[in-house]
Amino acid sequence: MIEAYLRTLVHLLRKKGKIFFLKSLKKNVSLLDVGCGNSSPSICKVLRPDIYYVGIDIGDYNQHKNPNDVADEYVLTTPEMFSNKIESFQNKFDAVISSHNLEHCNAPNSVLIAMLRTLKFGGRFYLSFPCEASIEFPKRRGLNFFDDDTHKSIIHLNDLLEIIKSEGFTLDIVVERNRPILLTFIGLMLEPLSIIFRKVMIGTWELYGFESIIWATKTTEDY
Repeated sequence: MIEAYLRTLVHLLRKKGKIFFLKSLKKNVSLLDVGCGNSSPSICKVLRPDIYYVGIDIGDYNQHKNPNDVADEYVLTTPEMFSNKIESFQNKFDAVISSHNLEHCNAPNSVLIAMLRTLKFGGRFYLSFPCEASIEFPKRRGLNFFDDDTHKSIIHLNDLLEIIKSEGFTLDIVVERNRPILLTFIGLMLEPLSIIFRKVMIGTWELYGFESIIWATKTTEDY
């Protein structure tokens, strides 16, 4: 529970991150959360109880509450059927979020396209993932891309941008390496401890610019 609240606090300090995106959404929208581990259903519904929240994942990953008790809909599927299940929601949602999920997928491009196609005209999209440069970051149990053995694909920002634009979206925010000032400063202060304990601490991601972020809006209607 404490870990979940601490994670929420860090999210609140991450400018242009998932929490900022959630807060920017209109009232009573429908939202699809793709790869909704790390207590994301609880965080989303506490911050935005007005939204109709649908979470989809391949398992219950690091949830401090039962997602079925929090989400309006909670869908579990298999890695092999992940993109197909997402695509079954075509043109259903006002917003989609996917935070550090794509790099875990068997077919990330297929998952990306499926997510984009779930959005209605005017729908908004949020995506975050480890930056390409993270393959060369220090090994600290979550700072280097390869620290996580469930990571399957290095995500190339420019390739994603081309796919997103080709699906009829306008890019609103593109951040190759997110470094909000306050968290970057905290990371700098804690860097000696991070080095000693070989551990990602508050602000370590921001100090190195670990996270890439994309916001986009669907501006072309389907025919």
